[in-house]
Amino acid sequence: MAGGKQSPRQKMINLMYLVFIAMLALNMSKEVLQAFGLIEENLSSSNVALADVNASALADLKQSAKEKPAQYEVAAQKAQTVSSLSNDYNSYLDGLKSKLTASIEPGSEKDYQVQDKTDIFDELFFQGDKLTDEGNKFKSQMESYKSGMIAALGEGYDDIKGELNSKFNTNKVTDREGIEREYMEYNYKGYPLIASKTKLTLLQNELRNIESAVMSKLVQGELKQIASMNNYKSIVNLDKTAFFNGEQVTGTVVLGRYDDTTVPNKVVINGREIPQNEITNGQIPLKLGSGGVGEKKIKGYMEFVENDSTITIPIEGEYAVIPKPNSATIKADKMNVVYRGVDNPMTVSFAGIPSNKVKASAPGLSPSGKGYIMKPTSGKEVTITVTGTLPNGETVRDSEKFRIKDLPRPIGTISREFLNVKKNRSNLQVSTVGATFGDDFDFELSPRVTEFIFKVSGQPSVKISGTKLNGAAKSALKKARKGDIVRFVQIKATVPGVKLKGVTDVSVELLD
Repeated sequence: MAGGKQSPRQKMINLMYLVFIAMLALNMSKEVLQAFGLIEENLSSSNVALADVNASALADLKQSAKEKPAQYEVAAQKAQTVSSLSNDYNSYLDGLKSKLTASIEPGSEKDYQVQDKTDIFDELFFQGDKLTDEGNKFKSQMESYKSGMIAALGEGYDDIKGELNSKFNTNKVTDREGIEREYMEYNYKGYPLIASKTKLTLLQNELRNIESAVMSKLVQGELKQIASMNNYKSIVNLDKTAFFNGEQVTGTVVLGRYDDTTVPNKVVINGREIPQNEITNGQIPLKLGSGGVGEKKIKGYMEFVENDSTITIPIEGEYAVIPKPNSATIKADKMNVVYRGVDNPMTVSFAGIPSNKVKASAPGLSPSGKGYIMKPTSGKEVTITVTGTLPNGETVRDSEKFRIKDLPRPIGTISREFLNVKKNRSNLQVSTVGATFGDDFDFELSPRVTEFIFKVSGQPSVKISGTKLNGAAKSALKKARKGDIVRFVQIKATVPGVKLKGVTDVSVELLD
């Protein structure tokens, strides 16, 4: 508008146009300001909920990485990097909003009609036609977040990278009149305080949604990779782990899924190709001569055709040919560790020796039916010693160490729900707060909730004994709004004779 050579009349028209725009800004509708404020509130609530969901997804990936590092460790590391970048940038935006709203009088935070000043942002970000140090820092923070996220994602994730480049782009902007304008000037100069604050909250919403999309793709990507033929592992499943001289080595070689719809195109074991008609229910019969005493190896491969390419899965196994039993088989019926304070069923046997000639001993171990029960109370590991009596009266011994672990942290529930819980206000008033170890935990234990704290945004926290909301909690619930996230935190639960870790919090979205 000010470029080129202009007549006095044109200059006067331009000046009047600028004055007119200024008058519009000064007289912005109070309803519009209030609408900006309500939008900002809803976005902030959504951001808190998204942050909680993303944190839970990260925790799940980390736990999976501990249990199955080969499958999930890389995904968990990438998720941690994405979470750290998102949290750091979100904290910067929070600090910026706090700095910008510091001048608001206490008690007027939600009176958005008075948040119509434009000078706060203008003075912070601009000095004449140039950016201040804070303005340059704002652009630098956005660029650092975008480049850091793209680097953390690595190969793939093109849709998410597109979102990052689109939503966090500080390049110049062409306005509706076709004029190219600097990013900060176009987006933040001359806007009311509440409008600019809402824009910052929208940036936080975008980064939380992108973080959520990454977490989802990491989990889905790992599941897809696990299901791919490239991640199948052949299992040599022998009928016994040790064989006497002259015995035939018997057993099967199978894929990990035992899937009768997945049949290899070719199988070779120890140089012999297995005929297709011998493969049934996805299981490959294994019949080998045992040979002399000593360690023996089984080697071969399977071939599958997948997407017009041949994938080869190696077969590897070993067994021992021995003159007499010399090792025991000790295993936990439910897992490879034993849990403190609960009954862990154990199966104890000695190859080639009848069960009535086998005895086991260890602190906390006692006979139960045809097996044993292990109930450890202290320490980090326990050693089970087994003795067996051979037919000739000779005694053989073996032992095995087991790790002792505390029970996992229970999951808090609302009427047995714990993930993406949404309820009507009336239903929530009568809901029961509970705790569970989850479907993946094999022991049948039911933690009993004794107390919890109920939180409604903007209301004092209410401490409750028992499993249901009391009068004070119901009063606080009445003041919550539709779409608010109420939380059940510091849930305490007990299991007789066992010291439990803290129960995870539960969040509930109100539907009315």
